[in-house]
Amino acid sequence: MKIAVLGAGAWGTALAINAGAHHTVTLWARDVPQAQAMQAERVNTRYLPDLPFTAGVQVSCEPLGSWLAEQDLVVIGSPMSSLRGVLTQLAPILGSKVPVAWLCKGFEAVQPDTSSHSGVGLMAHEVKAQVAPALRGGALSGPSFAQEVARGIPTALVAASDDAATRDAMVQAFHNNSLRVYANDDIVGVEVGGAVKNVLAIATGLCDGLQLGLNARAALITRGLAEITRLGVALGAKTETFMGLSGLGDLVLTSTGDLSRNRKVGLALAQGMTLQQAVDSLGHVAEGVYCARTVVQRAQHLGVDMPIAQAVVALLDGQMTPAQAVAVLMGRGAKGEN
Repeated sequence: MKIAVLGAGAWGTALAINAGAHHTVTLWARDVPQAQAMQAERVNTRYLPDLPFTAGVQVSCEPLGSWLAEQDLVVIGSPMSSLRGVLTQLAPILGSKVPVAWLCKGFEAVQPDTSSHSGVGLMAHEVKAQVAPALRGGALSGPSFAQEVARGIPTALVAASDDAATRDAMVQAFHNNSLRVYANDDIVGVEVGGAVKNVLAIATGLCDGLQLGLNARAALITRGLAEITRLGVALGAKTETFMGLSGLGDLVLTSTGDLSRNRKVGLALAQGMTLQQAVDSLGHVAEGVYCARTVVQRAQHLGVDMPIAQAVVALLDGQMTPAQAVAVLMGRGAKGEN
């Protein structure tokens, strides 16, 4: 199978390394010096310096063009903020011939022309429907840290699309003896779970940074899952999706794992860092920081109550201190669990 991975960040590189043990993979980088260095050294020293490329991985910085139409699957490894531009470039090249998978998790920031979407941020599949409706695409998501996937440590992902052929292509590309890929036709649920868990992981990192204890962490994760489910169902998702890999699984990993960038943001804020200092300390993108406001805006537009996500936004905007955010959540009135 021929696979192109567009974007040589940690996650795109990790998937290329994993799949390169079984398929022919072209890892594409926009940065020409970076691409040349990776091809010569057979390693991505910027993001995964201790993990050499597998035999099937080749690096390219060739302009996006007709060579992509020769692939069996094109994987977009760019952040959510770049997805619109990449899909716009791919649409005339691929048409409906080659399936596309995206790795980003989040809601797009509100676009200047929002007349047809009531001023709310879009999920990835909604962006695709707007700018590249003919493309066959879907999301590859689930609980996964790049370093572990690149090392071949057992991981399970979910391939979500309303197009069966796209789901099958993602499974064929990445399902192997270290990476188990489940197919799911509920792309709304998978994308909501993948996006909102990043916001909630900031809250859990804050909780751990303030040393509030394991009881508080368990409460945040559980009530956070309820928030994800409420928003997802309001957007048309299936409830059972949130008991799966892109719901409970991704939320638990991102909220508790030491490799979680979003959890690290919460930890840093609890230690007194500013948001800018916390983000700068990562060296990677923490999608929860960038999509938190959009998640809350989308929820408010639908009349969905998301108190934890709202507290995270207030914290990120400097409207609350960490202690105040906790006090607001704990001071809410009593109510039934469901």
